Amino acid sequence: MFEIKDLHVKIDEKNILNGLNLKVNKNELHIIMGPNGMGKSSLVKAIAGHVDFIPHKGEVLLDNENLLSLEIEKRVHKKVFIGFQYPIEIPNVSNYNFLKSMVNINRKANNMPILSKKEFDDLLEEKITIVNFNKFFLDRGINEGFSGGEKKKYELLQMLLLNPKIAILDEIDSGLDIDAIKDAANAINHFKNENNSLIIITHYDRLLNYINADFVHVLKDGKIIKSADHNFAKILEEKGYDFLND
Repeated sequence: MFEIKDLHVKIDEKNILNGLNLKVNKNELHIIMGPNGMGKSSLVKAIAGHVDFIPHKGEVLLDNENLLSLEIEKRVHKKVFIGFQYPIEIPNVSNYNFLKSMVNINRKANNMPILSKKEFDDLLEEKITIVNFNKFFLDRGINEGFSGGEKKKYELLQMLLLNPKIAILDEIDSGLDIDAIKDAANAINHFKNENNSLIIITHYDRLLNYINADFVHVLKDGKIIKSADHNFAKILEEKGYDFLND
């Protein structure tokens, strides 16, 4: 189980998260929505260990272990995956070599056998097909020359290869056309099972037409102010967030 308990985060003495609480059980998909500047991406950065987003109160628990007490690489080894809104480019490191190293380093950290080249290639081919990623990009540098949609697919490919216990995707659907939205949904639906869970941060309900979310939460003023089922996203799309103040 993944749980955020009373999380407080400041940046430049300004409160960004103000006692945020969220519990995510296995085999659950949670959507976080909310107005701009209310702490959604700050939550992701705090969990990831960004130096400017250090929590000063609260816990982030995975299987009852506080991730905030761990070094960043150890958080990844605990089977946490974060897909960022703006993935960076890293020239001169091929996507193929990065993915292979990523998978085997993670397997080694979890006392699992290292994959041979053939085993990894078979796994990679399977996951590439799910996310509809162009395998000709594997020889390029990381995200080098990728469109916004290709970068998002590459994030999802990493998620599928790592098979984490909890995946947190920050605006994975932003800038995607309808075909890419369907590819993203296909990857998410293939990933979700009884052994893992997902949190997806988004501004729109388009992705929810193709995935089965268990809960939709509204994050405002640094805390979750409303939780409901997946149909609530449609209401937010129609009415906006101001009606929650009525």
